[in-house]
Amino acid sequence: MKILSIECNMGAAGDMLAAALYELLSPEEKVNFLADFQALSLPGIRLDPVVSQKCGIFGTHMNVFYHDTEEDNPAHHHHSHQHFSYQDMIHLINHLPLPEQIKQNSSSIFEHIAIAEGQVHQTTIEQIHFHEIGTMDAIADVVACCMLFDRLAVAKIYCTPIHTGFGFVQCAHGILPVPAPATALILSGIPTIAGQIEGELCTPTGAAILRHFVDEFSTHPLMTAEKIGYGMGKKDFPAANCVRIFLGNIQDKFSSSITKLECNVDDMIGEDLGYAMEQLFFKGALDVFFTSVQMKKNRPGHLITCLCKNEDKDSFIKLLFLHTTTRGIRIHQIQRAVMHDHVDLLETPDGTIHLKCNSYENIHRSKIEYEDLKEIALRNGESLDSLRKRLLHTF
Repeated sequence: MKILSIECNMGAAGDMLAAALYELLSPEEKVNFLADFQALSLPGIRLDPVVSQKCGIFGTHMNVFYHDTEEDNPAHHHHSHQHFSYQDMIHLINHLPLPEQIKQNSSSIFEHIAIAEGQVHQTTIEQIHFHEIGTMDAIADVVACCMLFDRLAVAKIYCTPIHTGFGFVQCAHGILPVPAPATALILSGIPTIAGQIEGELCTPTGAAILRHFVDEFSTHPLMTAEKIGYGMGKKDFPAANCVRIFLGNIQDKFSSSITKLECNVDDMIGEDLGYAMEQLFFKGALDVFFTSVQMKKNRPGHLITCLCKNEDKDSFIKLLFLHTTTRGIRIHQIQRAVMHDHVDLLETPDGTIHLKCNSYENIHRSKIEYEDLKEIALRNGESLDSLRKRLLHTF
């Protein structure tokens, strides 16, 4: 299943999202997109994607020109302080030569912003007059993102928790806390984190775009990435100021295929069975186990099961013939559901421990490595159970 995974470790703005999505297009698609955007004839607006570098990482910054003046240029602000009503913006969007779905998406994004602004200023969306978030470059960012999401046509969109930054920001109404009140309202119900960067990282436009398009806010999903897009912001911070978007395929619930080898034996002693298991594990078997079975002539026997990678099948067939008395092996290709796993190193008063973490969709669990528990328990003279409980309370 084709998906997008958006990484917002430095927040999100409309131009950053547009630039990252633009990077996921092929060279031909990029040319066609820019041509189609200019054909919209948005009054005075022109897009100019340029190469940008942040902390040694190269990506794209999406410059927006309004009457041939770049966004954030003081001359640009002279034009952009027109006061657009919510109705003006929806009227403009609805009359663009775009497919209906793109117009609906664009209008919905500005509705998120208008509702939030209305709540902040205790008024209705009909009475809202947009300031910096309602300039023509904001319309350009939103329409560009909607066009790009439509072209990429993925089945599902994921996004990491959004870093908002912290501190204060100068707005048209004065100095406001970060995230700005409207942004905070748009992000309500969405996982966010302040992070370590002082300043406004997530804009109302960026927040509204993500709120509209993202299907699931979670950690980066288990996926196979095909392309990665970097959308660069204007400002420089100690960390690379970019939005990163991964385009690829998500692994389904049966995320890997393996081979199961089976054979029955009734004439092997326990020592030989144990040795066979040791050799199979030593050669890299995924799992080996014995099951008690009743065989011909009422003889008790063992079903030997060996799980291995598909590419190792022939090697393990040879090992089973070598180390067991079987004359035939059943071969099955099976699928298995696997949890994503990683190991965290944690510092505790008892020393460094390994925490094994596993996750599957919204299921998460973790456990302390047994060998670490054993070493500490022997050193302290305490039980594994009490030590485990004590350590789990430290993190």
